[in-house]
Amino acid sequence: MAVVWNNTVVTKFILLGFSDHPQMKIFLFALFLGIYLLTFIWNLSLILLIRMDSHLHTPMYFFLSNLSFLDICYVSSTAPKMLSDIITEQKTISFVGCAMQYFVFCGMGLTECFLLAAMAYDRYAAICKPLLYTAVISHMLCLKMVTGAYVGGFLSSLIETYSVYHHDFCGPNVINHFFCDLPAVLVLSCSDTFTSQVVTFVVGVVVGMVSVLVVLISYGYIVAAVLRISSVKGRTKAFHTCASHLTSVTLFYGSGLFMYMRPSSSYSLNRDKVVSVFYAVVIPMVNPIIYSLRNKAIKNAVRKAVERDHVLSHGHSFF
Repeated sequence: MAVVWNNTVVTKFILLGFSDHPQMKIFLFALFLGIYLLTFIWNLSLILLIRMDSHLHTPMYFFLSNLSFLDICYVSSTAPKMLSDIITEQKTISFVGCAMQYFVFCGMGLTECFLLAAMAYDRYAAICKPLLYTAVISHMLCLKMVTGAYVGGFLSSLIETYSVYHHDFCGPNVINHFFCDLPAVLVLSCSDTFTSQVVTFVVGVVVGMVSVLVVLISYGYIVAAVLRISSVKGRTKAFHTCASHLTSVTLFYGSGLFMYMRPSSSYSLNRDKVVSVFYAVVIPMVNPIIYSLRNKAIKNAVRKAVERDHVLSHGHSFF
């Protein structure tokens, strides 16, 4: 007997994913599995490296380790199900499972918005108030900002999830996507979705505007402070400390704004699937690369970890 949720008779959805390209099934599975494993390994390695090296026990790397944790959870909310659907005929997900997947995915994404804003404030304090940095960005403040990011992100996600999944779903139940993304689910509702679209837009504007405003104001002060530095070397060093964060912010906010802050009439599900792969799967993989590629502190930590492992391995072989 079907369980009815607010006149909902649909108890499960079918995720089409990439089934319209059956000839590429093996290639897509290998590609996304590789990306997922790299994302998991690189982000987990960065977390462990920051925890093991005392030189990285600073606010900047505290935020970075939380960003890596978020990226692992973010990609894990969609990738395992997507991989399973590529290789199996069973592409169904329960109504509650679909709602939970979107809640976790959206919660992690919105939390990352707030966390990136906190990281921008950290860079502002480091460059504009270097002498007061440790006093301004205390460990307690870091904990409060990270906790606030999670609370704000998941409360916003709860509002969005309820606004979408309290609708009536009478059929069809086929989602033209690889996960339960908001636009792809809303088009299946047999009730008026205008209120949900307004709620989602307002939540997006509030979260987006607050976090983007913090980033813009922080970088406004940073640019002004850097331009007051007389030496070219000093300016380059100051800008270099912000380059990784600025790249990450541009990629994450840019793809998010393109997906969710535009009129519903401009949605194209096939095109949106490609964009979704970028921000849901690719960005979590490239974040640790962006932050590590030209970071001397992380390179030194990696070198010391390798040397320590080399010494230990030689010690064991000696005994």
